[in-house]
Amino acid sequence: MNTRQQQLDAFNRLLDIMDNLREKCPWDKKQTLQTLRHLTIEETYELGDAILDNNLQEVKNELGDLLLHIVFYAKIGSESNSFDMADVANDICEKLIHRHPHIYGDVIVENEEEVKQNWEKLKLKEGKQSVLEGVPKSLPALVKASRIQDKVKGVGFDWEEPHQVWEKVQEELQELQHEVKTNNQDKIEAEFGDVLFSMINYARFLNVNPEDALERTNKKFIKRFTYLEGKAKDLGKNLSEMTLAEMDVFWEEAKKL
Repeated sequence: MNTRQQQLDAFNRLLDIMDNLREKCPWDKKQTLQTLRHLTIEETYELGDAILDNNLQEVKNELGDLLLHIVFYAKIGSESNSFDMADVANDICEKLIHRHPHIYGDVIVENEEEVKQNWEKLKLKEGKQSVLEGVPKSLPALVKASRIQDKVKGVGFDWEEPHQVWEKVQEELQELQHEVKTNNQDKIEAEFGDVLFSMINYARFLNVNPEDALERTNKKFIKRFTYLEGKAKDLGKNLSEMTLAEMDVFWEEAKKL
């Protein structure tokens, strides 16, 4: 692995390249915080895909893309004298030191849970009005639900035992079934949301990341359905021409792969 000096040299090289691109490249010169935003989100999802695939080469590549974006934002910030890369790095350093008093101070913690609880309490002392303030509004709903539940757990608002959460799931399912019978679409949607929220909560008690679990199922379905499409093509058929029974034969084959 590279030495600390080699790592610093590589980062300095990236800063130099960013300066050069911002000055000379027509595309880079036009970019703003706003135009980069959606690209950064895409890069983050690409990193997430690489992590789920456990493709370390791609993880490295996608980290590089994200690092470029961070440097790019800092460069744009420096042009209006708002902040630069040093400000960004120093701010996060100070935040980490402040929020880890069990490392940099005299606070004693027994386990990871106490660390997380202290973290949320410190954030409130820093001026945040709510523990939920740090949950981005634009997060996808599934991820947002997980973050909300993590946040409130940090201040002690949580179930005590997994069976209590499972009972809540059952309760929400019964309420959903009741509303389905009433055929009130608005209430059905509301109760369906409650079911999802409670399932995400239960996943947390099972130490399962619901986003990862769902994406794993997505990939499994895609793999099996692609196999089904391939088999239909081998027969010279379109899926729309096949019966469900015919498709089920190949679906069962795909499940064994």
